[in-house]
Formats: sequence, structure tokens, C-alpha cells
Amino acid sequence: MFPSQVQTLNMSTTSSSSIWLLSCRKLKFFTRIRRFLQSKAARKQYGSSASDHSNKLRIVNKTDEEEDLVVEKTESELDGSMALQKSVKRLHFGSWEEKEMAAKAIEKLAQEDVKVRKLMAELGVIHMLVSMVDTEVVGRRLAAIKALIELADGTFTNKELMLEAGILSKLPKDIDAVDDQTRHEFAELLLSLSSISNTPFSLAKTEVLQFLIAILESATSIETKETCLGVACNLSAVLENARPLVSNGTVHTLLKLSSFKELSEKALAALGHLVLTLMGKKAMEDSSMVPESLIEILTWENKPKCQELSAYILMILAHQSSTQRDKMSKAGIVPVLLEVSLLGSPLAQKRAMKLLQWFKDERQAKMGPHSGPQTARIAIGSPLHPREAQEGKKMMKNLVKQSLHKNMEMITRRANAAGDSSNLKSLVLSTSSKSLPY
Repeated sequence: MFPSQVQTLNMSTTSSSSIWLLSCRKLKFFTRIRRFLQSKAARKQYGSSASDHSNKLRIVNKTDEEEDLVVEKTESELDGSMALQKSVKRLHFGSWEEKEMAAKAIEKLAQEDVKVRKLMAELGVIHMLVSMVDTEVVGRRLAAIKALIELADGTFTNKELMLEAGILSKLPKDIDAVDDQTRHEFAELLLSLSSISNTPFSLAKTEVLQFLIAILESATSIETKETCLGVACNLSAVLENARPLVSNGTVHTLLKLSSFKELSEKALAALGHLVLTLMGKKAMEDSSMVPESLIEILTWENKPKCQELSAYILMILAHQSSTQRDKMSKAGIVPVLLEVSLLGSPLAQKRAMKLLQWFKDERQAKMGPHSGPQTARIAIGSPLHPREAQEGKKMMKNLVKQSLHKNMEMITRRANAAGDSSNLKSLVLSTSSKSLPY
């Protein structure tokens, strides 16, 4: 459609709308006059009582109020339709200043309803807004991004149209040249786009991952970093995205951010997705921060969700890996797991008990046979001398007692059982290592 045809169509639509609105107002006016004359004639003819008269007035007033609501609603719908037509026209054919004003108007109009957002997409506003993101003018770019965020809300089609228009290629290459507000708006838009699935467009592209990592490692606000971690969590939930995420160093960045309590939960959630893949697990095993940083998170008693996620990652790493279990044991995981098994959330307790059982089984396999109930297992290597086995048993018992002595006051204090502290100590001292959960 040519601009002249669009202008003629808009003029005809505007004139017809104005005539129809004027007709509605005239009809309302003459209806009120007619009812007023009818009520006046009825009072003269029948001399109705005061109560009947008041009831009739109530009915007339109620009908007038209903008509007012209908007319007001019609007027607001016409105003919104005309505002939409005007904004779309300015966005397509106006100057840069008019495009910026139109983007702001579209942002407000898109907040009303999903149908309005879909209608705007059909009118071609998404491609125009995506092209505006390339501009160097900060206010104009912010207006376009905010409008796109509103248009992406609750509609899969609009998100695909944005990806098709190349919104990912519009991300800034240099984060330092972008202000914090623009970073946050870009992150919000990526968070909305990353929530879709079964799309032919991959969001785990190099430019997207570099943008996220640059923000996460910069001096950006906590709120913006939380949004970027939400994007990373959505991307890591898709199995095909594991390779590009690991290749771009996302695991190292997530491990660093997991040490901050404000960001730990989302970072651990993304790591929990990646640890299920071979590349993600290998990257965590080779990291110098593992397992010490994850063991430290287990001590955060005021962050039960973080404890659960950290225990889950440690379980995956320790499963069928004696090397990782040795690293965890040397890092002092056993007393921490004992504390979590006593004071953690139900899920954290269950995972801690599972890890402790693995450590117990491994120690028993290294120590050889000893007194007490046994489980059938195949002996590997040359059998130990009974005297060596007994000495190993005593040594392990002493180590367990020393560990319990060291953590006794801390455990009893956190368990809010100060009055029963002495009884608990005597109970632990009289218990052998065979009765411990690990």
C-alpha cells in the first residue's frame, strides 16, 4: 500500500469515526430529553405518589448511567484505535523524533492486552523497532527496547518475529560503552526471548553469550546480573546449548558468582543443568574452585535452596568418581555434610546422607573387614593383616571423635538445643563409628 493510499484510508476512517461519535452524542441527548418530557407528563396525568416518583427517577438515572458507560467505553476505544493508527503511521513514515515518540506510545498501548500486541505485530511495528535498536541515540534506543519488551510479553509469535528480524545481532559489542539502564533493558528482553522453546532460532550464539558474560563480570547492578543469570539458566536447560555455554567459559563465571549469596541460587541452578552433560561436568571437575566453593555453600544455613543445589552438584560430581570423592574428603566435606544432615532442609538432609553413605562405603572398602554387620562385597587386591585392620579402625574412630568434638558447639548452637548440649555430647562420645550415618 502506497503512502498516499494509507493517508486517504486514515482520513476516511477518521472522518467516519467522528461522524459516528457525533451521532451517538446526539442520540444520547434526544433520548434524555424524551425521557424527561415523558416523566413530566406522567406526573401531571396520574399524580403518582412520592415513592413511585422516586422509583421512576432511580430507573431513569440508572438507565442514563448505563448509557454514559457505553458511550465512554466507545469513546475510549475510538481514542485508543486512533492513537494506535497514529503511532504506527509515525513509526513507519515519521522522522526520527516522531519514531521515538511512537515507540513510547506503542509501549503504553502494548500493556493493555495480548490482542493489541498481536495486532501491532501484524501492522509491522516489530521490524521497525528492531531497526531502531541500532541507533546511537540512547533515548531512542531505550524507547525501542522497552516497546519490544512489552510486545514480547505473553506471545510466542512476537518473540519469533523479533528473532527473525535479527534482534540478537543488535546487542552491543562493547559493554563499557553502554549505560547501566540500557544493559538492564537488553537483559530483560533476552530473558523474555530465552523463555521460548521449540524455536528454529538459537539463542546460545557467541554474541549473546559474550554479552551475558561481559555483564556478569562487570561492575553492573545486582538486579541486572540476576536477570542475566536468569537468561543463562533458561539457556542451560536446553541440552543443545551446553556445548556453546561451556566453550565460552560460562561455567567459570557461574562458579565465581555462586559464591555471592545474592546471586548464588540462580548461578547454582544453571550449574545444576550443565553438570548433567559430559562437557559441563568435565569443566567443573577441572576447575580450581571445585569442590571448595561448593562445600562453603553447604555451610549457608540461612540459604536452604543454595544448600540443596550445592549438594546436588556435589552428588553428580562424586558419583562413580573416587578422584572427586578424595578431593572432597581432603577439603573437609565430611563434618559439613554431618551438620547438613542434622540441621538442613529435608531435601538437603537426604542428599547429605547419600553422600555420607558413599564416603562410609569407600572407607570400609579401604579398611577391609571389621567387627559388626557386613555387606557382601568382593575383595580387591591382597587382604590386609588383621592387626593393620584393627589399627585402621581405631584411627578412623579417633578421627571421627576429633571431628565431632570440633563441631559440637557449633552444631548444638545452631540446633537451638543449648540446654541439652551436655547430654548430646555424652551420647556422641559413647557412640562408635559403626553407628554413624556415613
